[in-house]
Amino acid sequence: MNQIHIASRRDFLKRALTSAALLRTTGGAWLLTAAERGAAQAKSKVVIAQDALLRGTGFTVDSRRMLSLVDRAMQALFDRDNPIEAWRRLVRPGESVGLKVNTLGGRGISSNLQLVEAICERLQEAGIKANDIVVWDRDSGEMEHAGFRVSIGGNRVQYFGTDRVDYEQDLVMHGSVGSRLSKILTQRTNVLINVPVLKDHDGAGVTIALKNMYGVIHNPNKYHPNGCDPYIADLNMLPEIRTRMRLIICDATTAMYEGGPAYKPEHSWKENALIVSQDPVALDYTGWQIIERKRAQMELKTLEAENRAPHYIATAADAQHRLGMNDPTRISTVEV
Repeated sequence: MNQIHIASRRDFLKRALTSAALLRTTGGAWLLTAAERGAAQAKSKVVIAQDALLRGTGFTVDSRRMLSLVDRAMQALFDRDNPIEAWRRLVRPGESVGLKVNTLGGRGISSNLQLVEAICERLQEAGIKANDIVVWDRDSGEMEHAGFRVSIGGNRVQYFGTDRVDYEQDLVMHGSVGSRLSKILTQRTNVLINVPVLKDHDGAGVTIALKNMYGVIHNPNKYHPNGCDPYIADLNMLPEIRTRMRLIICDATTAMYEGGPAYKPEHSWKENALIVSQDPVALDYTGWQIIERKRAQMELKTLEAENRAPHYIATAADAQHRLGMNDPTRISTVEV
């Protein structure tokens, strides 16, 4: 057994190094998956960008300050002085980019409109055509309820839900999961930017980057038993998701520490932050710890004590999945 284990590990590292060589020859950071980046790098980087004045004296996020916050996060993530150069490390002109938002919670706790507009602005400045950008979720009505205006066609950014185009007819499967994928994912995008929200979940413990992919399949309700474990990890292993995922920008402008996933204003707080990474597991682990700290401040039990710790995060990091890092000693957290 030890020889088999060593050989499989050697093969995995060989694949990672081969991918790294391909990366060097093409000059594009986007070619490495989260697992391959984990093998090639000592740590996964997670940037937490915060601005206490993001809302000024009101409740609405300031668009100018949001753009600045996105810029600082991307510059820190990619170690670039210029934000456009940071985006050019991520995307190429001619690619089609999908922003998978989360709008289940309505205006109270959904991906922020100003954040999405800032991302779309920088993508276009990096060379992506406006009509090659699709902002999407499962349902157009939910998107409109969260403040997005449905827009289809023309030379502009596209905003619509899977309800407008349907799901693929054929099932795709991995492990415990068999689902039909949104045609927006499979036919309209070759780059995926995940824009989840930082919040509590009554079954899974937390719902952040990995669970946001429940919004790309036709049967998410089937995969909620046992705290969504191992379903979330298996879903994110699907090649159609895994090979497209290049960046996660978690909206923590408003976050929830209890009562999710539906919006509970009494259990939300204004964190005025973004959490940004290319490793969805490391980002989810980091977000989980932020929620736990807030729960402690509010004198609530830990999620483990409530029997709903997000064990799917460890599953996503295990040897069968290798979707990213959940070991805090191998996560580099940068605050800006």
